[in-house]
Amino acid sequence: MRCPFCSEEDTKVVDSRLVTGGDQIRRRRECQSCSERFTTYETAELLLPKVIKQNGAREPFNEEKLRSGILRAVERRPISVEQIEETVSHIQHDLMATGEREVSSLVVGEHVMQHLKKLDQVAYVRFASVYRSFQDLNEFREEIDKLSAEELENSEQQ
Repeated sequence: MRCPFCSEEDTKVVDSRLVTGGDQIRRRRECQSCSERFTTYETAELLLPKVIKQNGAREPFNEEKLRSGILRAVERRPISVEQIEETVSHIQHDLMATGEREVSSLVVGEHVMQHLKKLDQVAYVRFASVYRSFQDLNEFREEIDKLSAEELENSEQQ
């Protein structure tokens, strides 16, 4: 690792610690030339598939777009930042687990809906209304009726 102070390449690791739940390593380093200390963070590089938009365009997976869509859906709902970050992480993991190099934006949207349905039904309906382009109240009603039926089914199975 190159020293940010003198640009020397000879540095040694003084201390290493796991941070952010073990997903990242924080390293304290010392330059062998100028004796300055600095901190580096190491994370695993994750290869997420490219997203094929509905118009056919391909773009790299954008975690911020995913997060902002979820944030809009959960706005003013009792959902913590930790739950949002966990949802984003699960969706990314799901997409990597497909093993595909490219996935349709529709597949990404379906993953978001699956996770939102478990997290918060109001957020789910909000996201679904935009994602599926609901045109009138009947489409909202149909989606809510499906949710109610699934909830009733699940409560009867328990």
